[in-house]
Amino acid sequence: MSTPQLSSEDIRTDLSTRKAKLKWVIVVDETMAAGRLVNAAACMAAAVGKALPDLVGRDGEDASNVPHPGLPWAGCSVLAADAHTLHTLRAEATAKGDELLIIDMPELAQASRVYDEYLDQLASTKNEDLTYCAISLVGPRNKIDRLVRKLRLLR
Repeated sequence: MSTPQLSSEDIRTDLSTRKAKLKWVIVVDETMAAGRLVNAAACMAAAVGKALPDLVGRDGEDASNVPHPGLPWAGCSVLAADAHTLHTLRAEATAKGDELLIIDMPELAQASRVYDEYLDQLASTKNEDLTYCAISLVGPRNKIDRLVRKLRLLR
């Protein structure tokens, strides 16, 4: 799976997030406890920021000259699904090809406190046996919209 590159046409900090060509969503398993759910969303955001650093806008200053770090200019919708839907969504997104950035967080990641142990467990688990806590998708708005059209915002 490759990471799509953002072109200068994709990076539009002057547009509403609803008009941007690029869309970013995080879909979480709504049945998880709040702490685990927020952890999964935060991990998705960190991984997306690493993969697509241009998704984070420039820093700014307030009227008192206090600096504030850049934030994602494309916005990010956090959507809700169940574990089965997350697995299906990931498979459908993977089938769409290289235009999408797909980041996932298997349940194994939250169950392990040692990253290398997580990677060992992941390497010995078949994809069809994974349960996902969250999936993040970034790509062309029309493709993302088609994938998540039936999902609702997390409440």
